[in-house]
Amino acid sequence: MKQPNIIVFMTDHQRGDTILPDSPVKTPNLDRFRKQAITFSNAWCPAPHCCPSRATFFSGLYPSEHGVWNNVDVSNALSHRPFDDVRMFSEDLKDAGYRLYFSGKWHVSAEKGPQDYGFEMLYHHDHYAPRPHRPDTKEWGRYGSGKIMDREDEKRTEGRIIRPGYPPYIQYGIDESPFKDALVAEAAAKKLSEIDLDTPFFLFAGPLGPHDPYFVPQRFLDWYDPEEIELPDNFDDDLMDKPVLYRRTQERYSQLTREEHRESIRRFYAFCSYEDYLFGQLLEQVEKRGMMDNTLILYVSDHGDYIGSHGLWAKGLPCFQEAYHVCSMAGGGVVKNAGQVDTTRLSLADWAPTFLELAGAPSRPMTGRSLVPLLRGKPVENWRMETYTQSNGNEVYGIQRAVWNDKWKYVFNAFDYDELYDCLLYTSPSPRDMRRS
Repeated sequence: MKQPNIIVFMTDHQRGDTILPDSPVKTPNLDRFRKQAITFSNAWCPAPHCCPSRATFFSGLYPSEHGVWNNVDVSNALSHRPFDDVRMFSEDLKDAGYRLYFSGKWHVSAEKGPQDYGFEMLYHHDHYAPRPHRPDTKEWGRYGSGKIMDREDEKRTEGRIIRPGYPPYIQYGIDESPFKDALVAEAAAKKLSEIDLDTPFFLFAGPLGPHDPYFVPQRFLDWYDPEEIELPDNFDDDLMDKPVLYRRTQERYSQLTREEHRESIRRFYAFCSYEDYLFGQLLEQVEKRGMMDNTLILYVSDHGDYIGSHGLWAKGLPCFQEAYHVCSMAGGGVVKNAGQVDTTRLSLADWAPTFLELAGAPSRPMTGRSLVPLLRGKPVENWRMETYTQSNGNEVYGIQRAVWNDKWKYVFNAFDYDELYDCLLYTSPSPRDMRRS
């Protein structure tokens, strides 16, 4: 059997329910692709943070195995790169005869880049380019200045969150080319338009959206009527029966008015629609060149976003499932039961062994399991019944572990009391509100 081409489009910070069939998010390209794909509705990341989850995706291992725990680019990172003996699936694919191409966000190591694992670089986000030395201690990110706020900075304006001792944070706005994601898609689409189809290839496109802050093109914001945006049913959760850290996190966002929260949701939806538009550019090239029959296309995200649930935004230690629920839609000619919504409990760790099996590369020990039987419409035996997560915190340390199944969820908090939930007391997740804890 001919080795299939593999294309991955990994968004950053996109919650899994935003691509389900009944989602309020408008994704015309994904809706078209869904007819040729399996939509996995029960897919999860191992940690609510970019770096450990991306390292899991590329290695098939969990954070305790690959060694990446939080943001590898910050000065107080617990780790700046995976363990030296960790092998990425790209290295196996290269040995199996694949050409590898990378465009966009890496964020797996601060010291090594995709090119060190076999990829040819098409476009790299400057902010996440590997560095030979430790990051600067005053590097605050896109909208921060690294200085203590003066009195003028302390004024609250629309969408602004005051953080005493830290630079001001703007929750949302307008940007016609957010994070330069258009360049990521452009470089990937260009390569697809000219690539030699006689040799199998793996192409990774990694935009930064819909990561916060939610700055989006106006034309996509216009798709959403602000009067139709609803707050999640659990928005007013006071978190009094949860760890104190959860309430402290919520307090930052409580500065926003209810209307600002609704506007944030609107911007997030628009950002997802923009990423769908960029994904469509890759689909167009695949279809134009007739490569769909021998290609696996995966639309996936590294972790989720609270999107206002429990009064929270972005991601982090509050161990609510919104931050762990990831997008996972796989389609193309190698998928035999396209058009279905599959409820199998997936992990980001499952894709590495899946790619190896599809490529005919030798298997090796991984925590993830190959999804090839599911893609080919066959049942899987002895599949996991639980989801396991591992987090040591983001920029602020905090050890947290969780395990859940369809009935129970247990969260171990080294920094506070533990949590135990009966999941059956809650309604199943819906596009507007992930009601489970």
